[in-house]
Amino acid sequence: MHSDGRGVSGSKKPVEESQPDWVDYDEDEVEDLVLKLREEGLMPAQIGLRIRDQYGIPSVEQVTEKTITEILDENDVGLELPEDLTNLIKKAEKITEHLEDNSEDQQAIRRLELTEAKIRRIASYHRENGNIGESWKYTR
Repeated sequence: MHSDGRGVSGSKKPVEESQPDWVDYDEDEVEDLVLKLREEGLMPAQIGLRIRDQYGIPSVEQVTEKTITEILDENDVGLELPEDLTNLIKKAEKITEHLEDNSEDQQAIRRLELTEAKIRRIASYHRENGNIGESWKYTR
């Protein structure tokens, strides 16, 4: 246990804010890599994992001083909706599809209610921060 009461499990971001010496990629190469992976249809979180695991770059932000989302937005290939909201909507769609065949599944009905409530809360947050339009509303 840490002195602040937190457990010891979980991953942590690199402590250093500057690019590690062993990273052989410069800023432009990393940005091109991010754009190439987005063209392949990957979401920002998937891009980060692929860059870390396959290219050995621990953090795009350390190399480029920009987040993956900022790089995508600068090049007009950003997401229409924030990634967390998109993932929740996909989850709700899958539960709805399940309920079409299993309309009596009470656990799935409750899970859909909770997921839709979370979508509304997250959408409210993104509306307040200007990430989505003021008039955006989730409908099943």
